[in-house]
Amino acid sequence: MKTEQKKKVMLVFGTRPEAIKMAPLVKAFQSLTDRYEPIVTVTGQHRQMLDQVLDLFNIKPDYDLNIMKAGQDLTDVTSRILLGMRDILSDNRPDLLLVHGDTSTSTAAALSAFYAQIPVGHVEAGLRTGDIYSPWPEEMNRRLTGRLATMHFAPTDTSRNNLLKENVPDKNIVVTGNTVIDALHIVSSKIDTDKDIADKLDKDILNMGYDLKRLSGGRRMVLITGHRRENFGDGFMNICHAIKDLALKYPNIDLVYPMHLNPNVRRPIAEVFEHEGSRPDNVFFIEPLDYLPFVHMMKHAYIILTDSGGIQEEAPSLGKPVLVMRSVTERPEALEAGTIRLVGTNRDKIVSECSRFLDDQAYYQANKLIANPYGDGTACLKIIDYIDKNL
Repeated sequence: MKTEQKKKVMLVFGTRPEAIKMAPLVKAFQSLTDRYEPIVTVTGQHRQMLDQVLDLFNIKPDYDLNIMKAGQDLTDVTSRILLGMRDILSDNRPDLLLVHGDTSTSTAAALSAFYAQIPVGHVEAGLRTGDIYSPWPEEMNRRLTGRLATMHFAPTDTSRNNLLKENVPDKNIVVTGNTVIDALHIVSSKIDTDKDIADKLDKDILNMGYDLKRLSGGRRMVLITGHRRENFGDGFMNICHAIKDLALKYPNIDLVYPMHLNPNVRRPIAEVFEHEGSRPDNVFFIEPLDYLPFVHMMKHAYIILTDSGGIQEEAPSLGKPVLVMRSVTERPEALEAGTIRLVGTNRDKIVSECSRFLDDQAYYQANKLIANPYGDGTACLKIIDYIDKNL
């Protein structure tokens, strides 16, 4: 009897958010080597932060383009990925190339596969804001990747409807939930079931500049992240002033901000909290956290202030209210469900919305009961089921 040949599936990613969301899919394919040959290719678009996620999920790439160089722009990144992927695809000829979301890695890898006439599957497909410059360049990246893909793994019905409006055939779309919830379940379970890991994370975060023991007596913590290009300049200045306002208004609340390395993020922090006077004792600017300690921090947070996309999906699974410091979001289902609130970079709105959650316990508890619209942690199973039937 003839043995059916294994299908080659290449998974390509390069940034930390992509790695987090693709890692559970890599592990799922690696458990199915009776019928699949998974090939992991990373671009190194986020070098250090990418490596942290690879270590956490124990993933060893088959190929690493290691594209990052100091001072390069989006054109450099895109062209280096295209050239690197050309040779890899020529050597391997996978049956399917899988990319994720909205990065330059996703778009360039999908385009390289198109040039080689290799089918593309788009994980986290169909997200749209309607504004090609917000978020930039992510909105256009996800649109371009969608045009190149033949399999579309939409996290929600809203994303599916976006694709249908763009004339993507219904048979090429499947609603899966978001793989970030799969990743979150894996990591959260590790923290909850292994006291040694939890204790080590407490120490790691302490070394970064914040002592979680401060929360043992009922003290609450607001966790903050910010890094979006569209907020550079006045936007980040407003965010920093709002943080200071909240710190002065609520001296019994801690505000913790793991700072992105980008100087456009760090410069306004220095200006507001050093040049304009002393930093309140309850504001903590710490160094960036790996994914595992960041999940540990999210689990301890009372409210999360962010301009991140992934956190809008993850935090509701932990029962945490999210205030999104952006003017638009490509995750409208979270808005509709009520798991997030848009506050933009308006100083007064950030303070007032955060204050409402801090002051109104009934309002806070009602938010915790809202179901996460991004799924239940079975996205990878649904993606593979579709590929089983269609590849």
